[in-house]
Amino acid sequence: MTRYRSESQQQTPEALLGRLPPARSGWRRLVIVMGQLGDFDSMEYAQALVPRLAELELAQIDLQAFAIGDAGGAERFSAFTGFPRHALTVDSSSELHQTLGLYGGLQVPGGPWPGFLLMCAGIGSPGTLQEVLRGYIGDRSAPQIFADEEEVKAWPLPAFRAERFARAGGRGFQRPFELATKRLRNMGEVISNWRTYVPFDDHIAQRGGTFLIGTDGALLYEWRETHLLGFAHDMAVPLAFLDPYLNVDHPATSIREVYES
Repeated sequence: MTRYRSESQQQTPEALLGRLPPARSGWRRLVIVMGQLGDFDSMEYAQALVPRLAELELAQIDLQAFAIGDAGGAERFSAFTGFPRHALTVDSSSELHQTLGLYGGLQVPGGPWPGFLLMCAGIGSPGTLQEVLRGYIGDRSAPQIFADEEEVKAWPLPAFRAERFARAGGRGFQRPFELATKRLRNMGEVISNWRTYVPFDDHIAQRGGTFLIGTDGALLYEWRETHLLGFAHDMAVPLAFLDPYLNVDHPATSIREVYES
């Protein structure tokens, strides 16, 4: 279902283009606007994008991410996720998010933490609990996360070989507890380096968005987060929206807007 688009949303291409370097001739731009660097969504999105970087280059799609944080956090984020540092711009404010009309999270008295904790419980964050549950029960529509031979380290769990997931659930899809284990590993990284990833708490509830801009500057695709762990329309295959654009034999040219009520 398509939502009413505010004036700030209608101005999205202009707001983004003003922050981007000139486009390479014939190249599209994929712009990811993240929340805090230490956000689960930021971590998972970067980890989903890294294996596809070569495909983006081949399809002539430039990648640029914006996130809330500082240079020290950006360096560690890139080292941990593998996300290219040159494609990550950080800012201490949520000015870009506000300009784009992105969801600032649940606002309640008492500062940023009460609203964020309520969102973790699904309040003001519809879909969060379902996505958390998916991490524990598995998802046959999502790809396998860990290779059998990989050693999985996710504090406070002892290290173990990923073949245990195969013994418990099989192969070729996201097994029970597999995504939850990945998230636990990400959480351990963030908590142990909290003030590196989140030097200030003002915007911990801030949600992000995804914008694909065509060669003519027109918006081809957009997704605006409405909840924690909701950086994609389909979290099982978060980069599915790119498929038509990565297929050079059948290039997509029409505008695609995805909103859910």
